[in-house]
Amino acid sequence: MASLKDIKKRIGTVKNTQQITKAMKMVSAAKLRRAQDAVTAARPYADKMMDVLSSLALREDADSHHLLAERGKGKALVVLITGDRGLCGGFNTNISKAAERFIRANKHGYESYELLIVGRKGNDYLKRRAGMEIIKVHEHLVGSGQVTYPTGAMLGQEVIDLYRSDEYDAVFLIYNAFQSAMTQIQKITQLLPIVPKEVDENIHVPEYLYEPNATEVLQQILPKHIEVQIFRSLLESAASEHGARMTAMDSASKNASEMIGKLTLQYNRARQAAITKELMEIISGAESIK
Repeated sequence: MASLKDIKKRIGTVKNTQQITKAMKMVSAAKLRRAQDAVTAARPYADKMMDVLSSLALREDADSHHLLAERGKGKALVVLITGDRGLCGGFNTNISKAAERFIRANKHGYESYELLIVGRKGNDYLKRRAGMEIIKVHEHLVGSGQVTYPTGAMLGQEVIDLYRSDEYDAVFLIYNAFQSAMTQIQKITQLLPIVPKEVDENIHVPEYLYEPNATEVLQQILPKHIEVQIFRSLLESAASEHGARMTAMDSASKNASEMIGKLTLQYNRARQAAITKELMEIISGAESIK
């Protein structure tokens, strides 16, 4: 049985840990509010760009631009977005496992896959898995948690350059989409070649006027679309990470409270047993004197 000193020391340690988890929860909650606002602001822009692109692409020949043209089924690139830090529950593990399942299942029939990973945790998980070919890892790309458009544009241009080199026949994007602080959805989307969204014939599609012409606008909007989609996925992932960390730290704080309660009860029982034992020794000593 642990001594009173050991139990008291454990109670102090758990209390210190609880202070840390509560502080981390508050920091993540503050960051989550900003990240959630950024995601909410970016979604309508990204969706509207997809609508305009789809309306334009459906009026043009699919082979008119290399980002639209279908290729073979050789090698595909998977862009995986994870975090650089832990202590956020299953956030990083779940998305890394989703990427591994996607590659091993090979549902799209490509001969091989290579990974471009954003975030240290995704690399730490997948580099130990057999058959996972990692060509590049971006660590600390988001920095202190603030996602900026130049970051998304830089990553988008890198992906476009890799695709233009004709080394890959497709590019897939895997990231955590933000639903709520407790819910993140692992999303897998085809980034390249761009697949225009099907337009319902029953829904009126507005006619757009293009200057100087539709082909020129298409040449400009397609790369921008890739940048915007990657920027959005970075925002979604950042908000998901803050939500997951806030939830994990809240659970850790509650578990610490429960542990402190159990240890305090154990301490009181041990103290009561020690006092009872001392009383019994005093009484026995007094009886022996008589």
